[in-house]
Amino acid sequence: MIDDCRIIVITGPTATGKTALGVQLAKKLDGEVVSADSMQVYKQMDIGTAKPTTDEMLGVPHHMLDIAEPWEDYSAARYVSDASKCVDNILDRGKTAVIVGGTGLYIDSLLSGHGFSARGDEALRRELEEEFDKIGGEAMLLKLRGFDPVSAEKLHFNDRKRVVRAIETFITAGKTISQHDDESKTLPPRFDAKKFALTFSERAELYRRIDNRADMMVSMGLVDEVRRLLDIGVPPRCTAMQAIGYKEIAGAILGEWDFSDAVERMKMQSRRYAKRQLSWLRRGTTTTWVTWDRVPDIECCVERIIREIR
Repeated sequence: MIDDCRIIVITGPTATGKTALGVQLAKKLDGEVVSADSMQVYKQMDIGTAKPTTDEMLGVPHHMLDIAEPWEDYSAARYVSDASKCVDNILDRGKTAVIVGGTGLYIDSLLSGHGFSARGDEALRRELEEEFDKIGGEAMLLKLRGFDPVSAEKLHFNDRKRVVRAIETFITAGKTISQHDDESKTLPPRFDAKKFALTFSERAELYRRIDNRADMMVSMGLVDEVRRLLDIGVPPRCTAMQAIGYKEIAGAILGEWDFSDAVERMKMQSRRYAKRQLSWLRRGTTTTWVTWDRVPDIECCVERIIREIR
């Protein structure tokens, strides 16, 4: 287990100031940032993912940005493999790893180091996805129930990705996902970290910032960014294009709804995602919460975190 004072997690819902805090903290601690955002891994997706710019990085090295093509199906398992190497390298050089992002599954899986039994079999996964599309979700869920009734009971037949993953895991690993999860709970974490989650005292303030961010993304050229992705052949149904903002704008470009509806859908989905992020974080018992009133006080928070880790 790694010294917890050298691994710090800055997380929380979208639009809470994670990027700025992570950079300032890394500067103070001679650290480097490891992104924990499931969509910032994709190249050519900058505006809609709120990917930090060179100016915003302030010279601090950032890892796990722009490492996958937008048409790739980048997974949490792949993230754990790639990000673990980044963290190990940072620590080996005597620096502090500052993990910054709002994708709770990625963060928890990275810290545990055993959230996934295997990288999986991509050829098998595609075969199972084709079977799902051919015979339907109910039939595939029935198939899963034959050897993993626990997982089948938890999943909906329309949840194509998780149903396929559950079947794939059993075929490739020889054990059910529920078995693997039970075994993982008894193992010590791969990394021990100090975890800080950001939020606002008033939910209305968080939602106001989310709505403002959506408007800003559109004014910065999000529509053109999405159009370029479609023009180079990125499939509208691929994982990257399901990201909030991209899915809604792509729908407008393809004529499914108008652009004003797209922006409102984007705001609504962002607010819903923020609620899910908060729910995920509240399950944890070792998270220290940082609650802003209106304007985040980054400098004060940096000093508070440094005091706590020391």
